[in-house]
Amino acid sequence: MPGWKLSRTLWPAVFLLVALFFFFENTSVDLWLQDFFFNFSTGSWLVDKDALGLKWIFYKGAKGVIIVFTLSLLILALGPRRWREHFNIPEPARARLLVVVLSVIITPTLIGQIKHYTWVACPWDIQRYGGDLPYLKVMEPYPPGTRPEVLIASFPAAHPSGGFALLALAGLAVTRRRQLLGIAAGLGMGGIMGLYQMAKGAHYLSHVLISALLCWIMFLILHRLVVRRSP
Repeated sequence: MPGWKLSRTLWPAVFLLVALFFFFENTSVDLWLQDFFFNFSTGSWLVDKDALGLKWIFYKGAKGVIIVFTLSLLILALGPRRWREHFNIPEPARARLLVVVLSVIITPTLIGQIKHYTWVACPWDIQRYGGDLPYLKVMEPYPPGTRPEVLIASFPAAHPSGGFALLALAGLAVTRRRQLLGIAAGLGMGGIMGLYQMAKGAHYLSHVLISALLCWIMFLILHRLVVRRSP
């Protein structure tokens, strides 16, 4: 079964990114959903951010799995051709593998840089959930005298972007079934990492969704630059 032309989703993804951004900027959906993760009686989140077991599995462990997997793909890309043929990766196989590697490296790094400019507080830092800061959306300025000098900025969501970057696995296939498997892997890994961050008060839903779309858009751009220009 032939696959979809993934490149055709670039502009719809950009449109959806803009639409989602302004939807969350003009609604209170983020707070409504985040309330389900916070116990107002005890002042605690559904997941304790200092719980070592969960932290090792969904934070450090998830990062480790992604790093090892990405290094494996890099070795596969740089190795002999017969390795890539064994996994039935369509030509140009090396370029397709490099797109995945670049997506995992570049997208989380880019999102990490964007956070320094948006300067959006984590849920655990706002007054509604026991913090010291007012709840502000991305386009809202801090009232005079309230902007913190140091802040763990949270928009877009950087940690889940490592998982969502695996959406680029869809580019390793030409059949619809394998493309869907790649998309499912990226959404599954990023979604689990994002849900963990939301449950401990580190991110809102909008932060996670915007991160996912940025990862998809970056993958499509890299695919166009690297794969289409490969001999």
